Amino acid sequence: MISRRALLRTATAAAVSTAAGMMGGCGSSGRPLQVAVVWSGDERERFREVVNHYESSVDVLSVGDNIDAFLRARRRAGSSPDVAILPRPGLVTEYARAELLSSLGKEIANPFPQLRRDLLEFEGKLFGAWVKAAHKSLFWRLPPGDPFGTWDDPQNWDELKHTVRTLAKTDRTHVAPLAIGAADGWVLTDWFENVLAAISPPDVYRDLAKGKSAWSNHDAVHQALSHLGDLWGIRGAFSGGGQRALTTQFGESVIQVITGQAAMVFEGDFVATLAGSYRKQGGNKLTHFRFPDIEKDRTPKNRPLVVGGDAAVVFEGSHEGHDFVEWLTQPDTFTPWIRKGGYLSPHPSASVKEYPDARIRDLADELSTARDLRFDLSDQLPSGFTGADGVGIWRILQKFFAEVAIEGTGVRRAVCQTIEELDDAAKDAARQAQDGRGR
Repeated sequence: MISRRALLRTATAAAVSTAAGMMGGCGSSGRPLQVAVVWSGDERERFREVVNHYESSVDVLSVGDNIDAFLRARRRAGSSPDVAILPRPGLVTEYARAELLSSLGKEIANPFPQLRRDLLEFEGKLFGAWVKAAHKSLFWRLPPGDPFGTWDDPQNWDELKHTVRTLAKTDRTHVAPLAIGAADGWVLTDWFENVLAAISPPDVYRDLAKGKSAWSNHDAVHQALSHLGDLWGIRGAFSGGGQRALTTQFGESVIQVITGQAAMVFEGDFVATLAGSYRKQGGNKLTHFRFPDIEKDRTPKNRPLVVGGDAAVVFEGSHEGHDFVEWLTQPDTFTPWIRKGGYLSPHPSASVKEYPDARIRDLADELSTARDLRFDLSDQLPSGFTGADGVGIWRILQKFFAEVAIEGTGVRRAVCQTIEELDDAAKDAARQAQDGRGR
């Protein structure tokens, strides 16, 4: 498996070398419109099928998870793409503040209420448009009759811990209750955000995302980390143990469940795309259930639902980019991808009947009818804090995972250390934003 670091190094080097032979930056005549995306594999190919229907030629640049580093390298080289599809709204406002983007204006008429339009606004102007949504409150599991036999989907946190402990004690060979791609720090932040959402009101999310309050000011942060520490510290919870889990990437964690090495894995709707690709080579078909609630009596529709999304932006100087982004936001543009699976539309007018199966239709319905949507917290944080390989909240939660799942550090002590690190990282990010670093 190619690591994100290797992919990023290749992409960035290609960007710099290509820039030497290009005239100017965005919107240069004589070349296809360029759009940079984080998608790879099936997602990249399905997006390319979508843009094949655009009236002009489009060059899709697949640049890896750390798209921010790629775009900054292109900016320094004077060869920014026309459009980028960003996985984090925090980058949209950051780029807008640095005057790197062209505002979209009134041509993007749809408010996309499910994913919050205001996350893409800066000083009253719209700088991004949602083009893809993600349901990030799911567990995926082996079907009944797996190596553990029959077991019920956990509906709340106590049931989840009981299930993990019970399965960990089950007499089996090389099979664990949980798989987790802890080498990818964003997986750990998604765990944390789902637990935090379940025990805190929306204003806690907003205050932390906007840096209006210290992490240590919220008991919910302490409680969320404590819940995670209790679960991650269960002996025998992970396939190969905590040490292997910390070096396991997200894709590998899905494979562990498909191949029967682990009973279940947490992550978003996009697990289905990966699972479909791997199942071509054999393996189990996965089913899913909602992330267990901390409370015991709420129905799924009354539980907070953590969502993510990818937003298109136009770089300053690209005239063609505006027309392309407006086209991307039409309700039927992504129909080819919808029909093939692995895509949730943020567009309220998208036809549910186009989704290929009942499972994805149900997820789309949850996205549009949920009463309490929480947008991915870490994706709203500034670059110095939001996470990347070895830095920010990703690194902080990886350290926390190592302490409770490998080193056996007491949960209370690990929680206190982690909250202190979160406060320090938030302060550093605020200072960087004030003095202009990171632009």
